[in-house]
Amino acid sequence: MKYLFAFFFLLSFLPARAQVTIEGRVLDARSQQPLEGAMVSETVTGNQVLTGAAGQFRIVLASRFDTLVVQRLTSHRVQKLVVPPTGKQLVVLLEPLAVNLQEVMVRGYETRQPLQRTAGAIGLLSTRDLERFSQATLVPALNTLPGVRMEERATASYRISIRGSSLRAPYGVRNVKVYLNEVPLVEANGTIPLNMLDAGTIGNIEVLKGPAGSVYGAGTGGTILLETVKPLESSVAVGGLVGSYGLRRGFAAASVASEKSNLLLRYDRQTLDGYREQSAMDRKNVLLSGQFFPNQKQTFSFHALYSDLFYELPGALTREQFEANPRAARQDNVNQKAALNLEGLNLGFVHNYQFNERWSNTTSLFGVFSFLNHPFVTDYERNVNQSFGARTRTTYRTTVAGLPSRFTLGAEGQRRFVNARQYVNNAGTPGALNYDDEVTVKEGFVFGQAEVDLPANFLFTLGASLNALRYDLARVSEAATNPEGYQQSRSIDAQFSPRVGLVKVITPSLSAHASVSAGFSPPTEGEIRPSDASINLSLQPERGVNYEAGIRGSLFHQRFTFDVVAFQFRLKETIVSRTVASSVAVFANAGSTRQQGVEVAAGYAFVQAPDESLRLLRLWGTYTYNRFRFLRYQQNENDFSGNRLTGTAPHVAVAGLDVESRLGLYLNATANYSDQIPLNDANTVYAPDYLVLGAQAGFRRTLAQTWHLDLYGGIDNATDRDYSLGNDLNAFRNRYFQAAPGRNFYSGVQLRKSF
Repeated sequence: MKYLFAFFFLLSFLPARAQVTIEGRVLDARSQQPLEGAMVSETVTGNQVLTGAAGQFRIVLASRFDTLVVQRLTSHRVQKLVVPPTGKQLVVLLEPLAVNLQEVMVRGYETRQPLQRTAGAIGLLSTRDLERFSQATLVPALNTLPGVRMEERATASYRISIRGSSLRAPYGVRNVKVYLNEVPLVEANGTIPLNMLDAGTIGNIEVLKGPAGSVYGAGTGGTILLETVKPLESSVAVGGLVGSYGLRRGFAAASVASEKSNLLLRYDRQTLDGYREQSAMDRKNVLLSGQFFPNQKQTFSFHALYSDLFYELPGALTREQFEANPRAARQDNVNQKAALNLEGLNLGFVHNYQFNERWSNTTSLFGVFSFLNHPFVTDYERNVNQSFGARTRTTYRTTVAGLPSRFTLGAEGQRRFVNARQYVNNAGTPGALNYDDEVTVKEGFVFGQAEVDLPANFLFTLGASLNALRYDLARVSEAATNPEGYQQSRSIDAQFSPRVGLVKVITPSLSAHASVSAGFSPPTEGEIRPSDASINLSLQPERGVNYEAGIRGSLFHQRFTFDVVAFQFRLKETIVSRTVASSVAVFANAGSTRQQGVEVAAGYAFVQAPDESLRLLRLWGTYTYNRFRFLRYQQNENDFSGNRLTGTAPHVAVAGLDVESRLGLYLNATANYSDQIPLNDANTVYAPDYLVLGAQAGFRRTLAQTWHLDLYGGIDNATDRDYSLGNDLNAFRNRYFQAAPGRNFYSGVQLRKSF
């Protein structure tokens, strides 16, 4: 019996020691992009392989108990792991040692190129950059980018300025193009519903500053490319966060991933009592997304994002009210129960096809549906919005006169419709109908671009787009009394937006770039038809030309990285806003502006030792200098020519410290300084300068190879500074200030189980 038992024991043990074949992929942990040329080795036999272009590898192990060593010298940390006994494809995430500009790939300008070879000012935020802050908001992360300012006028009421573009935006995001997973994110009235997004669902952000009209059509401010989080392995995850002023947040997610597909379902909910009176918020998000890889030539991806948002509007305060009690609300807002209810569904479908080594195509279809229920101080709006559209681009790679070249041709078009009804607001309930409008917007453009790799490591880019836009407005509530005049139309003449760029790669770690680009921004439906029931078809599109030059690179074995850009932007027919007695913002063309500036981003890694107790100690900072002026601006008898551009600070600086240990402890500290901001065109009222300090510390660790824990806590506005993060510009009766939260704390936990 002893020998028989020993025999069966040995027989059961031998299969476990038999050779096994492991397949998997190696990805960058921050960008989630595949890593080519990573070495995967086995510790027993020394067998090793290199990953391919898609980060894939296949290796034979002496036993499934053996240890794999995955490394990519000079760029990423070494990772050792035992293969889990699941039999599924293995996904290995390697942490980058530092910002390697040759490795950082950007999607901007449509052809995927390293940042080092891109002509243009681009700001990048990876997943790890976003994790420096709580998932309650994207505001602090975006404000680390030079030239970018994200404001929060009320809870979940956002405004983004890229190089001063928020001048014309009393609310919402305008003058900036935003894409979510390669499809436009836009409401039917032309505004960007960023408040519908949950920060936890965003994985990567890319910001193209200045006109990018050669491939993204209208928009003089810039273009923001957002990517939702993507599952890299099959897992389930939960998390929660609590904080000051009644902040409560939770999420649950489940994903399934294989070599051929991945699917993610995620639910987020966030509520807040609010720092100010009349500033509560409740937002629910459901994200369903997926990717399918039927073969090596094509990829299908989709997303469906449902949002249900409610937040109250406290209203702006005068300086005296702000200094007496920044937490107070405007009494009219309280009496009228001013709030915003927005329910929406954003759908996107993208197909990529690689016909051969030369030809490829990407085509996307999208739809946006939303319902707005908006009691305001002076009225009650109920709007139904719907948008449909498509975008396609085809790229051809060839050689011209012995020079590698890439040619892209594409088009984008969309049809937007809004049924906007305005009622009398009776303390939060709709009263008598004031008007009922139906607005149809048809917008489209074609674009082309050529890139040529010139001798001596020069890269030349030439692109252009041709844009068309038409508004059809019907005030159906006046059809019975005005049968001939209740319909109006406005077409914007075709606009040509060219762009020329040149890059010189001086060394593998240093490059210089210069570009000239032209762009235009048409008036939005909300500007043509503001809430005071007027219709202003005389508004002209803004037109501008941007000149910029910069240098970026790294020194001291990539420990020190830097990116410096100088620009000059001349804008004509500038659209500015002012608030009338009824608190409604109205708009007008204001002549021209000149916007000059310098943007700097730099960082130095004092410690960069993945195998030591202290893995990382990095100091970084950004600085923005703006010299923005009205050139010609006459408003009635007032001449504001030469004044500072309203709503922009001449100096903005951000500094940060990142510390990580091998044990899993980490610290991210940030300081944000803003200079005084002119709040009216006359430059007689300024928001004071401010310095805001914040930090987040936590413990991030992988346990038993399949459990991933992140336990953290943080503080914002540590010095309890009274300041206004979002201001009402040219406000009636001097109601300029929207107070930001005082000192506040938060803590949270995330737990993920991978399979």
